[in-house]
Amino acid sequence: MKNNSRTFEHFQRLADGLSPKLAWNARSRAAHAAWRRRFKDALADLLGHMPKKVALRVRWAETKETDAWTRHKVYVQSEKHYWIPVYYFVPRKLRRPCPAIICLHGHSGIMPYIREGTAEQLEMARTHATDYAPFLAEHGYVTAAIVQRGWNETRDGDPASEPGRGCHRMAMDSFLTGRTAVGLRVWDAMRVLDFLRTREEVDRARIGAAGLSGGGTTSLFFAASDERVRLAMIAGYFCTFRDSIYTIYHCICNCVPGIMEWGEMSDVAALFAPRPCLIISGESDSIFPIAATRRAFRTLGKTYALLGARANLESDFFEGGHAWSNRKSLGFLKKHFG
Repeated sequence: MKNNSRTFEHFQRLADGLSPKLAWNARSRAAHAAWRRRFKDALADLLGHMPKKVALRVRWAETKETDAWTRHKVYVQSEKHYWIPVYYFVPRKLRRPCPAIICLHGHSGIMPYIREGTAEQLEMARTHATDYAPFLAEHGYVTAAIVQRGWNETRDGDPASEPGRGCHRMAMDSFLTGRTAVGLRVWDAMRVLDFLRTREEVDRARIGAAGLSGGGTTSLFFAASDERVRLAMIAGYFCTFRDSIYTIYHCICNCVPGIMEWGEMSDVAALFAPRPCLIISGESDSIFPIAATRRAFRTLGKTYALLGARANLESDFFEGGHAWSNRKSLGFLKKHFG
């Protein structure tokens, strides 16, 4: 018998025998409701300590206008010593309160998501459709593009010499203080939702979340954690932990310690059911394998079917890689938000 000294092989075999303690297997709505209470409590513990809530304070910093929208740079206070940078897009000529989408960026930072930055970042916005915040604003939706902790002006260190330090420092410090990077980003999204609910141009009953890659991570856990999120579009992330985050190299900020002991991505998403959810994934995404994504999507479909809401769960498995897709986004929003 060959002795194994490779940690990767060891952990892969360890996962083979892992059976999540709260995997969804409900056979009735009552059983689903009971499971949901247990798993939501477990997820809250896994996401770590949440900050102490402070009064909602907002600072308005700058304004940019186009023919389609006005973009405000605002800072929303999240904690006693932390303010969230947000690019707030408001469509021109609004006549009534309209739906709003909280838009979350991935590991290229905020610039390609708001159509700014270098030529390379602008090209990414064009080829990977990362500019869904201004795009949706051009189609009549208020959008709030959050600068996620660890990126751009929120990060620590020199981005050129230490490109991964922002997430790494934030995640390590979070773990050491009983928090998680995912949990803190979810908290920030909740605080921006608080801000949106104060705005007269926003319909408080129609606020959703959208995100690609690391933004998809936050969108999934945010939607699962906050009942006020009424719709979610998750791109370049929904898969299985086992086939993606666990097996393929990813940034440490994706890590929710202990999550696989309790459930899979489809279980996290099942907390959001039966609210409308669009899963967007490129068929050639190298870090979130499409076969596992399809399998997780079928599993999630069972939850929506049990709740009589299978039509609320949709997919856009498009020909492409790790990117956003607008093939179905506008139709999905129109169907559920008008």
